Amino acid sequence: MRAKMMVWAAALALILDQLSKYLVVQVMDLPSRFSVDIFPPLLRFRYGENTGINFGLFGGGTDTTRWILIGLSLVICVALVIWILRLPAQARAMQISAGLVIGGALGNVVDRVIFGYVLDFLNMSCCGINNPFVFNVADIFIFAGAAGLILFDGRHKNPA
Repeated sequence: MRAKMMVWAAALALILDQLSKYLVVQVMDLPSRFSVDIFPPLLRFRYGENTGINFGLFGGGTDTTRWILIGLSLVICVALVIWILRLPAQARAMQISAGLVIGGALGNVVDRVIFGYVLDFLNMSCCGINNPFVFNVADIFIFAGAAGLILFDGRHKNPA
């Protein structure tokens, strides 16, 4: 398979995201505890149901919004696969980066399909700044993968 690294990275990101959500819901019982201080203020688990996109933007929408976000996520995943398949096979960093975005996006899609919202539970604050937002492991993979797609693009810019 030409984009084997992308598939492995996507599978790993999806599995780790869903495993983390299973652990905080089923093992830690975060929905009933709502909050668990792990290493305050740096890391706290705070239960959140996100019906929107990052930081709850466009949240509180209808069921139509939910399915639009699911469809948009899937379109982005397909576009990334097509883009990566057009790159040289040795572009492994790009494959891994795309896989992280795809796995993270699919992790959030699974949540939206099953629950109608994305389960968020990570809260990080530092240096006297109290961050009110929560996110999840899928969001970390999406961010890291997007950064990798930018950093490892490999296109050489010709000076003017």
